[in-house]
Amino acid sequence: MTWAPEDTKATNMPGMPAMAQAYARWVNSRGGIRGHHLRVLTCNERNDSVSAAQCAQRAVDRGAVAVVGSYSQFGRSFMSPLEVKGVPFIGGYGASDEEFESPLSYPVNGGQASLLAGNGRQLARDCRRVALVRPDTIQGDQMPSLLNSGLENGSRNPAKDIKAPEDGTDYSSAVNRALDGVGADPAVYGKSKAGGKADGSCVTASLGDHTDAFFDSFRRLQEDSPRVRVASVLGSVGQALVNRTGGRSGPLEGAEITGWYPAAGDSRWAPMRKVINDFAFNDNRIDPADQGAQTTWIAYTVLRSMIEQLDDRGVEDITPHDLQTALDRGDRAVDTGGLTPKLRWREDDMLAVQDFPRIVNGTVTYQVVRDGELVSAQHGFVNVTKTLERRRADS
Repeated sequence: MTWAPEDTKATNMPGMPAMAQAYARWVNSRGGIRGHHLRVLTCNERNDSVSAAQCAQRAVDRGAVAVVGSYSQFGRSFMSPLEVKGVPFIGGYGASDEEFESPLSYPVNGGQASLLAGNGRQLARDCRRVALVRPDTIQGDQMPSLLNSGLENGSRNPAKDIKAPEDGTDYSSAVNRALDGVGADPAVYGKSKAGGKADGSCVTASLGDHTDAFFDSFRRLQEDSPRVRVASVLGSVGQALVNRTGGRSGPLEGAEITGWYPAAGDSRWAPMRKVINDFAFNDNRIDPADQGAQTTWIAYTVLRSMIEQLDDRGVEDITPHDLQTALDRGDRAVDTGGLTPKLRWREDDMLAVQDFPRIVNGTVTYQVVRDGELVSAQHGFVNVTKTLERRRADS
C-alpha cells in the first residue's frame, strides 16, 4: 500500500502513489522481485486524520505486507491499525512524529527534523538575522526549535517565528512580519530597486504546497524593501516552483535549499528516471525532482532488498512479520545507489536524537537556485546528527 493526499487544499503528494505504481510495473515486467509479483494498492489520504486511519485499515484488510513510501501528517491515526496487525511502515515521507517513534516504522530519511536543522546550519554561514515562516499547526510548532538548533550550531541567534495559515492564499501579513523581523526596513536600508540591501538578513519559508503563495506575496512586497536572502527546504520548494515563479528572474534565484537527497540532476537518479520514462506512461503526477516521488523510489528499493534477503533465507510466502524480522535483523545494509547512506534499522543503527529515536539517516544535502536551476551547493552529504543530538542536551 502507498497512500498520499491528493486534490486537497493543503499539501498534495500525488506523485507518491503514481511512482509506486510505475515501480510495480517495472519490477513485474522483469519477473517480479525474485519471482514475487508486486501488487500495489493506493489510497487518497486527503490530509485528514479519519482518511489516514481508513487508508491504514484498508491496507490491513486487503492483506498488504507493508505500507511503503507514503505521506501523512496523522501518524497517530495511521500507525495504530498497522501496529495491531504488525504491518511495517517503510520509508514514509517523515511528516509525522510517529514515523520516528513506532517500532514498526523504518524511515529512509531524517524527516522534518533533519531538514530544518540542516537549513539552520546552511543559513548560519551567511545570515545574521533569520525569520522562519511556518504553518500554524502542531507539526509547524516543532519547526522553530529544529531550525534554531542549526543556527545555534553556527553561533547565530534564534530565528523570528512567523506563524501563517497552512492553506492560505495571500501571505502579505506573514511577509511583512518576516521582513520586519529581520530588520528589512526601507527607512534604514533603502529600497531594493535603488540598490539597498539588508545585509545578513534571511527569510526561510516552509509551508508545503502553499509556499508558492508565500513567495508570490514576497515578490510583490519585496519591491519596497531591501533585498534579503531567501531559503526553504525541498518539499516546500522544488524546481517546478522555481520555474513557476520566474526562474532566474524570480524571487527564488539565489535561494538556499536543504534536501535529503542529491540534486535532481544528479546521475544517481538515472535508474529512477528511466523507470518513469518507460513505465509511468506519461503520468504527469510524477515529477522526478519531487522529494515525494524520490522517497517512494528509495522506499521500494528497501522493500525489494528485504524481499531478496528473505528469498536468500528460503522464505517463499512473504508476510508482514517476515518483513519486520528482516528489517530488524539487518543482515545486509540496503544500498540505495548512493541516494542515501546505506540503510539499516538495527538497534545499534538508531541515532541518539530526542523525540526521533527511529532516525537512522541524519544526513541532508545543500542546494542553491543558480540561473533558475536547483543545483548542489556543495559536494556530498552533510551529517546533522550531532546538531540534533545537541538539541536534546539543550532541551
